[in-house]
Amino acid sequence: MFGFYSSLKYYFYTAIIWDMNLLTVRELNGIDEMLEYLPILNELYPALTYKAYKDELAFMLQHNYGQVGVFSENECLGISGFWIGNKLWCGKYLELDNIVVSEKYRNSGVGKLLFDFLHRKAEEHNCTMLSLDSYTTNYKAHKMFYNEGFAPKGFHFIKILKSDKVR
Repeated sequence: MFGFYSSLKYYFYTAIIWDMNLLTVRELNGIDEMLEYLPILNELYPALTYKAYKDELAFMLQHNYGQVGVFSENECLGISGFWIGNKLWCGKYLELDNIVVSEKYRNSGVGKLLFDFLHRKAEEHNCTMLSLDSYTTNYKAHKMFYNEGFAPKGFHFIKILKSDKVR
């Protein structure tokens, strides 16, 4: 059973998953709330400090960045960042960024809830596509991305200028 509720400013997505726990998917509101869920991101980036995360968010939030979380009551089970932008080759798009589901909740539908919520958000914003980057060795995530209808379109080439700053 799925329901979708929206207002002008806030989006909520509520679902009942296999174990019958009520889960809510919603946008996180501002830097303070985003900082609360650093422990989820630390599962992907263990060396990410509170100060570094706060500094990154302060910059990113000025550039159309947002986050979505899946919650069981007050517990955050997973989060994803997202950007809405424009590119010459595709027009308006929504990019998923750092999709992280807490290890104990992986393979339970939490990632699917994040993807479904962001898919709807992209449609509401009249985006032409969704995109994401993934490490080439993250095979388990690749399987999920394929299952969600994503396919590789090209390569994301990088040239590292400050290796001590790359997580």
